Amino acid sequence: MTAQTKFQGTATAIVTPFKKDGSIDDAALRKLVDFQISGGVEGLVPVGTTGENPTLSPDEQKRVIEIVIEQANKRVKIFAGAGSNNTTEVIEKAKFVKSAGADAALVVGPYYNKPTQNGYFQHFSAIADAVDIPLIIYNVPGRTGGNIEAATLLKMAEEIPNVMMVKEASGNMAQIMEIARNKPKNFSLLSGDDSLAYSIIALGGDGCISVVSNEVPKEFSNLLRLCLSGNWTEALQLQYRLLPLMNVNFIESSPIPVKTALAMMGMIEESFRLPLVHLTEPSRVKLKKVLDELKLL
Repeated sequence: MTAQTKFQGTATAIVTPFKKDGSIDDAALRKLVDFQISGGVEGLVPVGTTGENPTLSPDEQKRVIEIVIEQANKRVKIFAGAGSNNTTEVIEKAKFVKSAGADAALVVGPYYNKPTQNGYFQHFSAIADAVDIPLIIYNVPGRTGGNIEAATLLKMAEEIPNVMMVKEASGNMAQIMEIARNKPKNFSLLSGDDSLAYSIIALGGDGCISVVSNEVPKEFSNLLRLCLSGNWTEALQLQYRLLPLMNVNFIESSPIPVKTALAMMGMIEESFRLPLVHLTEPSRVKLKKVLDELKLL
């Protein structure tokens, strides 16, 4: 990815639809891909957290990535999930992602083993040395138990040529501003939180890897295009219109609410794999109210 092709806009962290028996619903996944692209998103992210990657087998992860790439047919960028807390495993996943034809690999900061800052740097360096594919670093301390600090991220962006983007989901605006202020020109800063995308673009960011765009790809991608073009007043109106949906999507562990919403919208079956379970009834009532207000049902 050169400076001319630096990613900006919306990349949907697409859900993985399951049939009632728990198997992957290939047909529904293909329909979701088309729904996203017709809605105007610029990218798709299969096999991320929103895609329930922890409960997909290695073969299922590959199949989901292949379906999304095939169905997208080069109409949008594909940033495929390749994360693990085992560096060797990430390298193997990234090799597959490249061979499948994805545009970049999304790699989360190693979870549970909680590396040092030098450990993060060496982890991503090893991946970049082994696989010639653009890397998106995914920093989400709330799920991994560790934070990739701004200084570490910026060092990787400067010294590791493959590191082209970050999905920043720390929620730490001081840290995010430090990245925005000092990132290389070719480097994309993407929000990992839908509700913060407006603010992060205002600070110099480039877009969002989004959950809410699963439900409202047209509206959310329009919101980000308004932000990127500097139309802040109109963008703010849309931001506040979509904010209740952004918030209710996390009323319980994601992707439970967003998959429930898509099921209510008639797009997928309401099916999860343990340890994720169905949305509780009080949360379901709140979700339905927001969907009704946005005329999504």
